[in-house]
Amino acid sequence: MSDSAPDTVRTRIAPSPTGEAHIGNMYVALVNWAVARQAGGAFLVRIEDTDRTRFVEGAEQVFLDALAWLGLDHDEGPDVGGPAGPYRQSERLALYREHVDRLLADGCAYRCFCTPERLAEVRKTRQKAGQATGYDRKCRSLPAEEAARRAAAGEPHTVRLAVPLEGQVRFTDGLRGPIVIDTREIDDQVLLKSDGYPTYHLAVVVDDHLMGITDVIRAEEWIVSTPKHVLLYEALGWNLPRFHHLPLIRNPDKSKLSKRKNPVSVAWYRAEGFLPEAVVNFLGLLGHSMPEGEEVFTRDAFLAAFSWDRVATGGPVFDMDKFEWLDGTWIRRLSVEALLARLRGEGFLPEALGAAYDDEHLRGIVALMQERMRRLSEFEAGIGFFIEREPYEADLLIPTKGKKKKPTRTGPETLDALERMRGALADLAPWDADAMEARLRAMADEMAWKPGELFAPLRVAVTCRRVSTPLFETMAILDRQECLARLDAAVEKARSLA
Repeated sequence: MSDSAPDTVRTRIAPSPTGEAHIGNMYVALVNWAVARQAGGAFLVRIEDTDRTRFVEGAEQVFLDALAWLGLDHDEGPDVGGPAGPYRQSERLALYREHVDRLLADGCAYRCFCTPERLAEVRKTRQKAGQATGYDRKCRSLPAEEAARRAAAGEPHTVRLAVPLEGQVRFTDGLRGPIVIDTREIDDQVLLKSDGYPTYHLAVVVDDHLMGITDVIRAEEWIVSTPKHVLLYEALGWNLPRFHHLPLIRNPDKSKLSKRKNPVSVAWYRAEGFLPEAVVNFLGLLGHSMPEGEEVFTRDAFLAAFSWDRVATGGPVFDMDKFEWLDGTWIRRLSVEALLARLRGEGFLPEALGAAYDDEHLRGIVALMQERMRRLSEFEAGIGFFIEREPYEADLLIPTKGKKKKPTRTGPETLDALERMRGALADLAPWDADAMEARLRAMADEMAWKPGELFAPLRVAVTCRRVSTPLFETMAILDRQECLARLDAAVEKARSLA
């Protein structure tokens, strides 16, 4: 990589291409992005694809698309290149081998020839004895010359870190302070697998150092691995980066966020019509508080306000209700024109609706739905009656009240009301919401009906449902001819009630 000043901040997000882009990864990415951007540094993307058993073709692009959708732009990565490349671990194997050889030569690592069967038996025996299930270090005593000879002969083996048998590992977590671990609690972890690929522990340390990463910001589940990484930094003679381990996102029951209890795929949120602004906003609330306690804020506002002293170490709760509330708030912040463009662009505007109405009327429909949506996917379900008349039962026309939907009028009264409203609207001029509402409110007074009671059968007649977009604004868009035709159909239905 190019020479950088020692204080140039460089952060990274390093996903494994195993399928979906996880919402938790985006939470970590947001903080890494903010730390780099605040300091005028660089934000990198590195693909950790050394676990070939879990590799999914196309997953790398899925992750990159998710970052782009959320506006978390990166400076270096597999798609844009950069001075520290390559940015896929599968393309860096020679570098790992070089550093493993260095560790072997210095006596900081050793070759292990134990078979998977033996390792399984060791785990089983140690479990029965109530001991930690780590490796028993059988191969650590092998003379280096013998181990090298066996490896040269092609005998399958791994390479393990020779963890000091005594002493302590010390490092500082930026959110938790100094952490001290006895080396007797640390396993001689595998650095290089028998297939020649590095483990996470080796690759992450080598890559973070060679890529100049100054701040390692990741989830707190990696705290237990950090002592192993510190030992590797020390064995290789490298300075430590700054470590920050973000609190794990929790389900409402305090369990770790998982797809069994909450959607975790970024693709799911996009497919459901969540706005990227709302997703970033929600992620910015997870464990971080804004200066004035704001709950609705932009990506740039989060960037300006982010501070480590505002990050709580308690696991933030993934509150889906709040997430949907936020998304609805962002939907209502858009202009009608912008919301129509989003619906079109994200594929939430039904083709049939676009074919039936010009843009002026589409803006009217969007405006009616804007206050009712918490995600864009709700749009189509709320406007189906604009496209076609939906089936409904005749008794839905009868006004009701209360949770038990107790009828307030009889069938004959409902039929009479529908016929009167049809007549009142037939020659109404102009055909607009205010004129319709004024005439029918006057009619309600004449009939001694409550306005809401009279409007109920009209709403069903026009929208085919008891709950809909605002009634008279909806009728104005549907136009006189269509509304009268629907009222005629409702009158015929209501005759079965008389």
